[in-house]
Amino acid sequence: MDVTDFRKWKQKTLVGFSFRMVAPTGQYDPTKLINYGANRWAFKPEVGVSRRWRNWILDSYGGVWLYTTNHEFFSRNQFSPGINVQTQDPIFVFEGHLSYDVKPRLWASLDGNFWYGGRASLNGVENPSTLQKNSRIGGTVSLPIRRHQSVKFSYNRGAYVRFGGSFDNVSVGWQYSWVGRPN
Repeated sequence: MDVTDFRKWKQKTLVGFSFRMVAPTGQYDPTKLINYGANRWAFKPEVGVSRRWRNWILDSYGGVWLYTTNHEFFSRNQFSPGINVQTQDPIFVFEGHLSYDVKPRLWASLDGNFWYGGRASLNGVENPSTLQKNSRIGGTVSLPIRRHQSVKFSYNRGAYVRFGGSFDNVSVGWQYSWVGRPN
């Protein structure tokens, strides 16, 4: 749509779909436990829904990471002279944002996500300690600076961390809009 139609448009319910694919790229050495590259494909189909009620917006996304088999995981080395096959169960992901628009480019949101799954198996033997079950919560505030500019401040922290590190994250971003003020 052109700029005039875009400025008049009012959101109600939006539904979207995305598909992400990660190819096995980089330098992969099957004799090493940690690699810069990958030796498997990964796919993530995801569905998102966004609904507006006056100044409130609820965004939610649900998806799943799917992984192909790594047919040469940590193989042919002093610790494992044979060939190891690694598989990984799907990881289910959910993300949600509840935001309130005060005025154009001035808004605040509460954000959260949850990841579950991903148990890995080596040569058909499942390792239950590789189950990923993590969640983060946080918030974001966007402040207008000028007609075409705004600054976003964001904070999030691990709410539930079973796998990986628990850390706090602070970010600041500057946004420039080439289109005039929305209604």
